[in-house]
Amino acid sequence: MKTTARALAYLATGIPAGAAGLAWSIAATLAVGLLAVTQLGGPVFLGAAWVTRRLATVERWRAGWVLGQPIAEPYLPATGDTLGRRVAAVASQPATWRDLAWLVVLFPIGLAGGVAGIVIAAVDAGAILAPAWAWAVPNPHAPFPMKPLMTTTPGRFGLTVIGLALLPLAVWLLRTLARLQTAAARALLAPGLHARLVKETARLAQTRARVVDAQAAELRRIERDLHDGAQARLVATGMILALAARKLRNGGAAAPDVELARRQLDEALAELRRLVRGIHPPILTDRGLHAALAALAADSPLTVELRGDPGERYPPAVESAAYFVVAEGLANAGKHAFASGCLVELARTPASIVVTLTDDGRGGADPAGAGLDGLRRRVEALDGTLSVTSPPGGPTVLHAEFPCAS
Repeated sequence: MKTTARALAYLATGIPAGAAGLAWSIAATLAVGLLAVTQLGGPVFLGAAWVTRRLATVERWRAGWVLGQPIAEPYLPATGDTLGRRVAAVASQPATWRDLAWLVVLFPIGLAGGVAGIVIAAVDAGAILAPAWAWAVPNPHAPFPMKPLMTTTPGRFGLTVIGLALLPLAVWLLRTLARLQTAAARALLAPGLHARLVKETARLAQTRARVVDAQAAELRRIERDLHDGAQARLVATGMILALAARKLRNGGAAAPDVELARRQLDEALAELRRLVRGIHPPILTDRGLHAALAALAADSPLTVELRGDPGERYPPAVESAAYFVVAEGLANAGKHAFASGCLVELARTPASIVVTLTDDGRGGADPAGAGLDGLRRRVEALDGTLSVTSPPGGPTVLHAEFPCAS
């Protein structure tokens, strides 16, 4: 009944809200129209828009009683270094005029819905409670069948039975009226196509900047690894071979130096293989994500269970990003969470690819940490989402979704 009570409250408050919205709309329109030709036109317009937005915000909050959550605000930042530019920025937003349209439309919609809702609730409640009040208003001239129902005790209890029987219908009517009114509110007060496109453009620009930063950081990491790892080993090997060549010319024994150079070359090759796997594992291209994760799990010191279709192939960019999500998750589970086992699940839905990694560690991971933030950038570059749930005591759940229509 809590939902029904909220629906009735929404409908009932629609009457004063509609009256206030219409009164403000008329007053604001007249004030802005009359002062538009004066220097006060700009400030009055901005002030009227501010008040209109506050009233519309109240309406979004009121609609949340029925929808379960308030309607999202559609406003974009109104920037400008002059009054005229700020006025133009506010006036160019469709949300400014949609708010005003809703305040005008709310009056007839709110009045009709509010009166209908109150009447439905009052009639049904009055029928159910008839034994408590009907005796006080006798009406011997009431037409049939109201006369026996209102003036006799069995009739009053009969009204109670009728009211209880009609209660489901009354509840359905109240909820339906509230849903219809909130549907109209959402059509005008929710973010429109213009706001969605602007926000999506801003999000894509931010994502692109984050991807560029991540790529630059990845290139610096590769350069550092080459310089400090394989390159240093190769330089040392060259020096050792030069020393061995000098010993051979002088008739000395060069076998120990050659053996040391051989070990250095083996270590350099191993370093290069690790670096290549860190960039893009060859098995990922040859055999797919499931096989690459199986190889990663085999090399992990943790006990890893892998679930998913071994024969399923995904877009290369998605496979690469998913691989590194799991690789980083396994590394963090062993290094920071002190986990002993992990479960990796691959699943494909009609619209996305879902990768979930769950460990049995101590939890407490910081979702905003540098490592997880780097993974989030890699996932967001593909329009995906990455969420981390890690309560103290565990478990830590890494959940990544990549859009990928079948």
